[in-house]
Amino acid sequence: MTDIASPAISARNLTLTLGSSAAPVEILRGIDLDIAHGEVVALLGPSGSGKSSLMAVLSGLERASGGSLTVAGEDFAALDEDGLAAARRGRIGIVLQAFHLLPTMTAAENVATPMELAGSEDATPRALAELEAVGLGHRTGHYPTQLSGGEQQRVAIARATAPRPALIFADEPTGNLDVATGDDIIELLFARRAETGATLLVITHDPALAEKCERVLTMADGRIVSDTSTRPAQASAQAAE
Repeated sequence: MTDIASPAISARNLTLTLGSSAAPVEILRGIDLDIAHGEVVALLGPSGSGKSSLMAVLSGLERASGGSLTVAGEDFAALDEDGLAAARRGRIGIVLQAFHLLPTMTAAENVATPMELAGSEDATPRALAELEAVGLGHRTGHYPTQLSGGEQQRVAIARATAPRPALIFADEPTGNLDVATGDDIIELLFARRAETGATLLVITHDPALAEKCERVLTMADGRIVSDTSTRPAQASAQAAE
């Protein structure tokens, strides 16, 4: 059972160093971060600042080199790669810029298969219901090549949210989409998050998207250089309406 009194994510002096011992490259340089349950957070920063690497470590796709990290009640710093994979299952949903759908599977199969691998006995009906929720109830039997970019990202969102994970990570989810389609995808992602109550961390280059979030973290050179809440601004704007 999730302890909502503790942070959904808690990191202390988190580091990531890649490359060889002779030529190490510091990617993350001592990240301290707490994210509350249900919080919606944007992560901004220029290319090479460490945004995607931080998301990879926080989501368990990459193991940190040092520091402490607790995610959804699990001590990620103590887990090996197999342990991280098991910890992600059902707890974490991930939406990436490049969709990463399996081309030989239909939309329904792309959503259902991860749940089946996790041992879910109702994976197919849950997948169909989630595709209906993202507006693709009429496209469940189509393959990725038969879907538009926006439709493929809707499938990816359904895949991420169908297991009802405690956390959702989205890395430039509109990067391969036109502006209008990207806006629709963001509205959908936020709506599905609100429906499930999940914690959401969005990596973006778009300040307008960041303003839709409750909190904005900015990275530079492997460090978090600013941490700003947008709630006061939102409250003032609502009061003025």
